[in-house]
Amino acid sequence: MAWLSAKIVDFFTALSNFYYSKKYETLLKRTGLREEAGEDQRGFIIVQIDGLSYEHLLEAMDRGFAPYMKQMAERGDAKLARWRCGLPSTTPAVQAGIMFGNNFDIPAFRWYEKETRTHMSCNRVGPATVMQNRISHGRRGVLKGGSSYTNIIDGEARLSLFTLSALSSQRFFENVRGLGFFLLFMLNPLRVARILLLSLWEYLICLFKRLLAPAHHHPPSIFLQIANNVLIREIQTFACLLDIYRGMPSIYINYNSYDEIAHYYRPSSIEALKALRTIDKQIKQIDRMRNRCRRRKYDLYILSDHGMTPSLPFKDLYGYQLGDYIAEQTGKVVLAEGKGESALRARVLLSEIEGIEKRLPEAGAVLMQAARRYLEEKIALDPSERELDLDKQDDIVVKCSGSLAHVYFNITSRRMDLSEIVALYPGLLRKLIEHPGIGLVVGREGEEVVIMGKEGVLMLNRELDLKGKHPLRSLPEPEIAAVELRNLASFPHSGDLILLGAWHGDPIEVVCFEDQMACHGGLGGPQDYPFIIYPSRFDLHLERITNARQLYPHFATTYGNS
Repeated sequence: MAWLSAKIVDFFTALSNFYYSKKYETLLKRTGLREEAGEDQRGFIIVQIDGLSYEHLLEAMDRGFAPYMKQMAERGDAKLARWRCGLPSTTPAVQAGIMFGNNFDIPAFRWYEKETRTHMSCNRVGPATVMQNRISHGRRGVLKGGSSYTNIIDGEARLSLFTLSALSSQRFFENVRGLGFFLLFMLNPLRVARILLLSLWEYLICLFKRLLAPAHHHPPSIFLQIANNVLIREIQTFACLLDIYRGMPSIYINYNSYDEIAHYYRPSSIEALKALRTIDKQIKQIDRMRNRCRRRKYDLYILSDHGMTPSLPFKDLYGYQLGDYIAEQTGKVVLAEGKGESALRARVLLSEIEGIEKRLPEAGAVLMQAARRYLEEKIALDPSERELDLDKQDDIVVKCSGSLAHVYFNITSRRMDLSEIVALYPGLLRKLIEHPGIGLVVGREGEEVVIMGKEGVLMLNRELDLKGKHPLRSLPEPEIAAVELRNLASFPHSGDLILLGAWHGDPIEVVCFEDQMACHGGLGGPQDYPFIIYPSRFDLHLERITNARQLYPHFATTYGNS
């Protein structure tokens, strides 16, 4: 009986393989895509589930929303582990780290470049292209010759679909056959029927949820959700299956519907978990094709770029946006031209700073002393000789990315020291530190990075100098967090001030500077800890990984891209 059962299984496996072989061989001919050489060289597939933390994946497995990934982790040929994505905990920084081993000067999902007055946002083609050009200089992408689907960074992939950094180039499928690919996809009656039914169901669900949710917590357009959660998902899976059959050397596919939904309904919500279950089904299709097709052997990696921490929107808590609060604290400071008037105002500021200095504890007094010394040196300068443009003192830019915010003062095109900020915007720093929604204020004084909390200040240069209580003491790994903050503060385009939303409670909630019920970008909770499922024959030493760029050497050396 055992022999007969084995023969029956072998027969149906062979039949299935024959069906898939004929089906995808026909598709290759119709699209004009060629089969790839290099059958002896092992390839890899990375499936990214945007925003899914290690903690929330385990919960989803326990609740039955990720059955296939649970099966993979339990059957022994793959390992499931937690890793640290580093700061900022955002998709562009993580993808840049994995694909190029370099995420320098990607300070957030959104930032500002003072010297050119450029607003950078990684959901736009231009900034994504500029960012990739910077980080890829002199480096080889791990996807060179491969495919990229629905990513921000393309990793030098030859074929890119829905990938922002590649949209400005003519790389939408080989020989510009993207239109033929879409027509082939849409002419498949079973897939079209599936998409129509799923789209209708998605529309009804979204409509029902909008009726229940407060107006200011509505997700984006229903039709954008349908495109993202149904149409793009089905197309990219279909393209990935075709790539596996033809033997592409590397494939990186990103499913972002879980992230989009969790921002508005929280990571453990039934809405987010249902999105995860559909992604789990896509992974099953991909893994099944990987095992059936023998044109090239593939290693499969399933990972997330960052996690998601439940959050409380800053505006909901306090009735105003972060930018409004900063504007209220700075006011409209106008310094008249002329030595006499400027010197008079400077002396008034000196007097006030000295008074504040006497009332502050030692940690705060250090900054006030530095500010006073700076201002004393500037009193004798003529306005025409100053580096600072006082006419732009009211020009402040605030860029928010989840629980992380960068504040830029356009009074100068260079990074400002904390002493300068204290001198020119009296009271602002103290108000930011004291605000209950702000957990950390980070700035620089010369080469020193200063991390300020409500009860202590941590100064980082070559040595660690702590005054008061450690501002990162409530985090599980404060030393690693301190290193990541120092790294973030070293970026040329980080803000003059870096703000992180407060975190508290058990389980942790963070204060978010955007209108989101779950967020990432900063520190605190599951956002810092994504997951990875990887082949068990490797030992990735994930306990040593503190930033996404440390994963690059594994892919670059193992798969011949070094």
